[in-house]
Amino acid sequence: MTDLTGRAALVTGGASGIGAACARELAARGATVTVADVDATGAEKLAAELGGRAWAVDLLDVAGLEELRLEIDILVNNAGVQTVSPLESFPPERFRHILTLMVEAPFLLVRAALPHMYARGYGRIVNISSVHGLRASPYKAAYVTAKHALEGLSKVTALEGGPHGVTSNCVNPGYVRTPLVDKQIADQAAAHGIPEREVVEQVLLTESVLKRLIEPDEVASLVGWLVSAPAGMVTGASYVMDGGWTAR
Repeated sequence: MTDLTGRAALVTGGASGIGAACARELAARGATVTVADVDATGAEKLAAELGGRAWAVDLLDVAGLEELRLEIDILVNNAGVQTVSPLESFPPERFRHILTLMVEAPFLLVRAALPHMYARGYGRIVNISSVHGLRASPYKAAYVTAKHALEGLSKVTALEGGPHGVTSNCVNPGYVRTPLVDKQIADQAAAHGIPEREVVEQVLLTESVLKRLIEPDEVASLVGWLVSAPAGMVTGASYVMDGGWTAR
């Protein structure tokens, strides 16, 4: 696949999980990929593997992004974190932290990328949302709020970017086999009052018809299609990959 030859791509949270899979997919299609992550070592290692670039960045430092200008053709907003806690005990600082990383930072990166995309008459923005951008689950106030907000940002970007050749879409996976999911199992067990060994079946996969975790490469394949030429008329959309969760 060489349909992205000559294109420059940026993937946030690109050192592991879904981000790393997306970086590999875009590089395999011919793009020069910048791997952006707070994990500098991980970003540099993957960038070297792909013949791309590493950008060690803390996206919580939003002031540092306000004057940023990005000369990229493809932006994948993927960086994210998770906290599992009841509303009444949800730490306010953590709520702000998650919205900053998963809403404000993507806004600033889109803002930084659009002038170059507009000048080229071409751009592809893919926001890694979640089934939680369309549905809610208990104990995830900040994450669900952030993903719903990202859906709105993506749609506004689609409306404004369309006349300039820029598309913007969301990808909405269910639970993916990533470190982010692994790290929340203990918290999910505590919140639901069940043993950790029962979390995957009783919590993570309870709404899914297909009883398995999604693989990062499966998400990346959808991202690869959304930035390809055959998806040129797809914009303002949210593509679910949730094993049937939202069919209920």
